[in-house]
Amino acid sequence: MLGKTLKAVHEIGAIGTLGSFAAAIVLIATAPKSPVAYAAVLEGIASITKWLLVPSLGIVLISGLLAIAANPAYKNAAWAWVKALLGIGTFEGTLLTVSASARRAAELSALAVSGQGDTAEFAQVLHTEWSGLWIVATLALVNIVLAVWRPRLYRQSPAIPGLQP
Repeated sequence: MLGKTLKAVHEIGAIGTLGSFAAAIVLIATAPKSPVAYAAVLEGIASITKWLLVPSLGIVLISGLLAIAANPAYKNAAWAWVKALLGIGTFEGTLLTVSASARRAAELSALAVSGQGDTAEFAQVLHTEWSGLWIVATLALVNIVLAVWRPRLYRQSPAIPGLQP
């Protein structure tokens, strides 16, 4: 029962994570060029990041680690540990690049609307946010592929005749 509950929670968190990545990417790609409208879009992305992306990713990470702890088969599966490491990297990348950049871009955009913004810094923050979104979204997709495919990431050495007990 615990395993099924953890799996369901993990999958729901993954849906929220990928959905928020997709929403942020679509919002950035289709954002209007006027400073006021662009500022509103960036505020929306900051809200998606704060209220959906970070909590969903936290749920995915915690439920995944609990699933490894609860299931002996996962403890011995290399793919599960690679998935856990990628999950931690995705969470850190989200906090350091996407979340921080979204907040900073929203601040700089609001300053630009009032005529006080630094356009070079704003462009750099947008580049960091855009790149970060694609990188962590790709890591999240790799995690899904690992969960579905469950590859054997190591090979056991072949048995040598006469050396087995």
